Amino acid sequence: MPKVKPHRTSPSLDMTPMVDLAFLLVTFFMLTTQFRPDEAVVVDPPSSTSDLHAPDSDILTLTIDAKKRVFFGYDKAPVLQEALKAVGAKYGVTFTPAQTKQFSLLPNFGVPIQQLGSYLDKDTEQRKALNPTLGGIPYDSLNNQMMDWVLEARKANAKLFQKPTFLVIKGDGDADVKTVQTVIKDLQEKDINRFNLLTSLEMKPSYIEK
Repeated sequence: MPKVKPHRTSPSLDMTPMVDLAFLLVTFFMLTTQFRPDEAVVVDPPSSTSDLHAPDSDILTLTIDAKKRVFFGYDKAPVLQEALKAVGAKYGVTFTPAQTKQFSLLPNFGVPIQQLGSYLDKDTEQRKALNPTLGGIPYDSLNNQMMDWVLEARKANAKLFQKPTFLVIKGDGDADVKTVQTVIKDLQEKDINRFNLLTSLEMKPSYIEK
């Protein structure tokens, strides 16, 4: 008597829910992602083996490039707006609401307060073309706008968020040592003795036991 083989059907997997989920995720990220504007200056920090991480927020960054220029940045828009108002008042410079809004979106900048208004009036591409020619924020003894920005930003963050400001110095590997020393000296003269020097992480040497 012949043996009857059972009828077998190949299993099928419905991929429709997975495809729907993938499209939903792509749509979500497209609608919610905000691209950060380009920084006014890009530096290549020296490397170190320190793996100490900077805080996540309330960070004031002073960037020093190889041309001895100093750029200022803060990671909170309200703090930038408050500092702009205070520094502008000190130098008798006013800004329109559109300029103030634009300023709060900048990751950093490097122009004297007197030229900041015209800088903010330019569009993104014009500012990008202009950035390499900027002279940076003045930090000499007769016109130290850098310290004005630092002090007013710290004050604004304490007023608006009741939080301390963490100061980071981000210097290029080819930055002038004297410029870095001048910035640190200016900070210390205002009793700002705690700041981080940003470096890129270098792999720690490993030793193979024989």
